[in-house]
Amino acid sequence: MPKRGAVAGGLTVGLLGAMEARGGLWFGWNGETTNSAPGPAELLAHGDTAYLTSCLSETEYRDYYLGFCNSVLWPVFHFFLGNFRYSETQYEAFHRVNQRLAVELVSHLQHDDLIWVHDYHLIPMAQKLRETGLRQPIGFFLHIPFPSFDVLRVLPVHAELLQCLLAYDVIGFQTLADLVAFRVGVREVWPEAQIADTHIEFGRHRVTTLVCPIGVDVDAIQAQAFEALQTDECRRMVTGLLGRRLMVGVDRLDYSKGLVQRFRAYERFLETHPENCNRVTFMQIAPLSRTDVRAYSEIRRELEQATGRTNGRFADTDWTPIRYLNRNFPRDTLMGFLRSALIGIVTPVRDGMNLVAKEFVSAQDPADPGVLVLSSLAGAARELDAAVLVNPYDSRGVAHAIQLALNMPLGERRERHQSMLAALRRNSIHAWHGRFVDSLAEAGRNMAA
Repeated sequence: MPKRGAVAGGLTVGLLGAMEARGGLWFGWNGETTNSAPGPAELLAHGDTAYLTSCLSETEYRDYYLGFCNSVLWPVFHFFLGNFRYSETQYEAFHRVNQRLAVELVSHLQHDDLIWVHDYHLIPMAQKLRETGLRQPIGFFLHIPFPSFDVLRVLPVHAELLQCLLAYDVIGFQTLADLVAFRVGVREVWPEAQIADTHIEFGRHRVTTLVCPIGVDVDAIQAQAFEALQTDECRRMVTGLLGRRLMVGVDRLDYSKGLVQRFRAYERFLETHPENCNRVTFMQIAPLSRTDVRAYSEIRRELEQATGRTNGRFADTDWTPIRYLNRNFPRDTLMGFLRSALIGIVTPVRDGMNLVAKEFVSAQDPADPGVLVLSSLAGAARELDAAVLVNPYDSRGVAHAIQLALNMPLGERRERHQSMLAALRRNSIHAWHGRFVDSLAEAGRNMAA
C-alpha cells in the first residue's frame, strides 16, 4: 500500500486498476510504524475492493524494510554489490514479518480466493501461508530484475530464497532475461529439477513460470495528460520555459535510476553542443526515497552538487539549465508535464520495467509526439525498441541521444511513437493482470483435479 498522504506512483495505480476491475482484498503495509507491537490489521471496504493494512514496528521497519529488503535484496537484485550488506538479524526479521503478515491475512481469506503476492518484500509469503494450512493457489510477481546466478549467490541465503519462490504455484517476471536467470539459479542449486519453457517441477510440486510485463492504461493516461494541460501548475511550468523545449525526468531518488550519470550526460551535452544553451531546459523530478538509508542521502548530495555545477557554468540571466525538484506532484500534473516535454529521459542503470517510460509515450500528443530516450538496461526497452536507446554509463552516447532527440524530424517522431504506442496497447495493464490471474486460476484447477 502507498504511504498515507503520498502520491500514488505508476505501479500503485496499475495495481489499483487491477483491483477495481476484479474486486478482492488488498493486503499490505500502510506505510506507518509504531513504537509498540503492531495491533490488528485495519480493514476498510471501498466498493468491490477491501483494504486490509498493517503497520510495522520500529524494529521491523529497521531490520526488515530498511535492512534485508532495501539494503540486501534491492542492491543484489539490481546488481549493486557495493551497496550490499548481509545480516543474519535482518534475514530473521524478513521471515518474522512475513510470518506475522501471513497469520494476519489467512483469517480474512475465503476458500476460493486466488492469492497474488507482489514483489521482493514478500518472497517467503507462500511458504508462510502454506504453514498455516492454506491450500489455495498462490502466485507471485517480481517487479524488479532477477539477478544472474553469479550475482545471486553472493547471498548466503540464496538457496533458501529460491526455495521460497518455488513454493508458489505461478511466478511472473517482467522480461525473459529475468525468467532465464531464475531458471539458471534453480538448475545450479538443484540439478535434479525438471525445467521446461512454461513450468518447473521440483519434488512433487509444479510451478508455472511466465513473462508478463506490467503495462499502463494508455487511454486513461492520454485523457489525463490532455486535461492536465489546462491546470494552473502546467500552465505556469510551460510559461516559465519562455518558448524553450523541455526535457523531463521523473524518478524516485534511488541509485538504480542512474540520476548521477544522467546529470553528467546533460552537462556533457551542453559542453559538446553549446548551440543548445538557452534552447532546452531539463526538469528532473526526484521525490526523496528511503532517506534513512545512507546511500540515498549520498546520491542527493551528488545531485545537488551536479545541479549547482551545471547551472553555475551554463545559466544565463533568464535561463536555468536544470530544474531539480525533490518533491511529489499530483499524478495528473505529472502527466501534463510529460505531455509538454519534447524529450522524456529515462536512464536507469538497472530497472525491472520502469513505467515512467510507458507513461511518457502514452501521454504524448500523437500529432506532435516527443522522443523517449531510454536506457537499454530498463525492462521497458524490451518492448519500446523504437525509443532512442542508450547505455546510461556512456555520457557521450546519452549526450548525443539528447541532441538527436532535440532535432528529430516530425515524421520520424510520429513513426517511433506509433510503434511504441502499439506495443503499449498489446501489453496494457489489463492484459497484464488478465494473463497472470488466468494462469493462477488454471493452476488452481490443476490442483483440484
